[in-house]
Amino acid sequence: MPPPKTESLIARIISGDRLALARAITVVENGLEGADSLLSALKQSVAPRLVGITGPPGAGKSTLVNALLGIWTDAGLNVAVIAVDPSSPFHYGSLLGDRIRMSRYYTNPQVFIRSLASRGALGGLHPRIFEITDVVKEAGFDIILIETVGVGQSEVEIAGIADCTVVTLVPEAGDMIQTMKAGLLEIADIFVVNKSDRDAADTLYRNLRIMAHERSHHEQETPVLKTVANTGEGVKELAAAIHTALGETGSNQDKRAHLQLQKTWHLIQEMRMSDISKAALSEALQQGQLKDDFNVYAFARRIASCGL
Repeated sequence: MPPPKTESLIARIISGDRLALARAITVVENGLEGADSLLSALKQSVAPRLVGITGPPGAGKSTLVNALLGIWTDAGLNVAVIAVDPSSPFHYGSLLGDRIRMSRYYTNPQVFIRSLASRGALGGLHPRIFEITDVVKEAGFDIILIETVGVGQSEVEIAGIADCTVVTLVPEAGDMIQTMKAGLLEIADIFVVNKSDRDAADTLYRNLRIMAHERSHHEQETPVLKTVANTGEGVKELAAAIHTALGETGSNQDKRAHLQLQKTWHLIQEMRMSDISKAALSEALQQGQLKDDFNVYAFARRIASCGL
C-alpha cells in the first residue's frame, strides 16, 4: 500500500488541486523522496490526448501554443501545457523565457502551465517527461500539450509520447527541407508553416505538400497548414486538424504498444542506473583520465559491470 501522504496527494490532484499537481511534478522532476511511491500509486484512469508542438528555433512554437490555448479555452476545454526549455549543459538551469508569451493564461482556471528545463536531454524533452506526463494525466485535463526545445533534427522523441505531433516551420526553413527529411519531418502528423505572411512561405508550403504526398503512399496525406500565430490566422484550422488527428490516433494500437515499450525501456534504464552517482562517476572519470592507457569505452564497460 502507498503511504497515506501519497494517496492524499493523488486524491487532491484528481480533485483539481493545482498546487498539489505542481508539488507532485516537483517531486518527480527532481527525484525527491516519495517520487517512486507516488508514481506507483497513480490511478492511470484518465486518458487525455497528448499533443506535441515541435520544430526548430524561431518557429514561433510558444506563440502558436498561446493561440491554441485561446481556441481551446473558448471551447470550454481544460488544457495542461508542459513547456520544455533549453538549459545549460553545465548547470542545467534555464531562462524559461518563452513562458512570457503565455502569461495571460497563468491565472486562467482552465489552464495549467509548467515549465521544465531540458537538463541536457538531446531529444528536446525533459529526461523524466514520461513520468511527469503521467502525473499530469491524473488531473483530468482534456488536452495535454507538450512544447519541446527547438533543437532541430534531433527533436524526434516527442513522436514517442504524443498522440499528435505538430511540426512547425517558418519560410526561412525552406532550404533545410532536404537535410531534415529523414529526421524531424518524418515524425509529423501535421505540418505547419507559421509566419506564413513572410516571403517564401508559399514555396515552403508547396514543397511540404509535395513531400507529404510522396510520404503518403496509400495512406492519408499529412495535412500542411499555414498560420500566422501572432494574429490568429489559420489557428482555428490547425485546432480542427489536431482534433481530427487525435480521433484517428485513438484507435492506433500499434502506436500505443510502441509508447508502452519505449516507456518501459526508459524506466528500466533509469532503475538500473539509480545506484550510480554522477558526482562519483565524475570523480572516477577524472582519476581514470590521469592514466596513460585510459580508454573511455573500457572505463564505461567496467563501471557497467562492476559499478563504482
